[in-house]
Amino acid sequence: MAFSADELHVLRRSLAHALQSSTAPLTAAEVQDCLRLAQSVDEAVQEAGRLRAFLLADLARYRAALPGSLTGYLELLQDALAAGYEPVPDDLAALRALRANPVAAALLERSQVIAERSVRRRLSTAPAPRTRLLAIAGGAGTAGGPAGSGSAQGAVSGSGSGKEKERPREPEPDDRPARPIPTPGEVFPPRRKPAPPPAAGRAAG
Repeated sequence: MAFSADELHVLRRSLAHALQSSTAPLTAAEVQDCLRLAQSVDEAVQEAGRLRAFLLADLARYRAALPGSLTGYLELLQDALAAGYEPVPDDLAALRALRANPVAAALLERSQVIAERSVRRRLSTAPAPRTRLLAIAGGAGTAGGPAGSGSAQGAVSGSGSGKEKERPREPEPDDRPARPIPTPGEVFPPRRKPAPPPAAGRAAG
């Protein structure tokens, strides 16, 4: 990114004002100059992003056309590395296949160094993995420990006593003598024969 002479003058005044001990406010003209400088910086950043996108697109296109596009690919890769590009695995694989070329061999060594540095940076900034919580031996929640077995036995005995209490009582045996079973004759006594009718003479007299 390059600044013009006027932009450098505005930037110098802004830095001096930020570093000085006094809190005197900027004039209206100085504020406008700072706003114009900020707008110019934003436009330059956006333009740099567009140029980087075009460069990476051309690099991918030349890489897909290898080995016929060897010269153009190596030139674009050099420009991309100078602009802060981190080579991807496809770049490393292409350079390994082209290591017979001295320029490709030099770029391969440079790209490997950049890739290793990038991996180390990502690993250093990655969050630490969570440690697994392990049960402490002899705790109340461990199975097989003294406390755990005791609680388990207590739970089993408690459940067993509860079941015994809930069991219905059996009827106690009756000490009174059992009555004999009645015979059919006692249950169904024989019917008596009907009395004979009175004689006719007796009825007439």
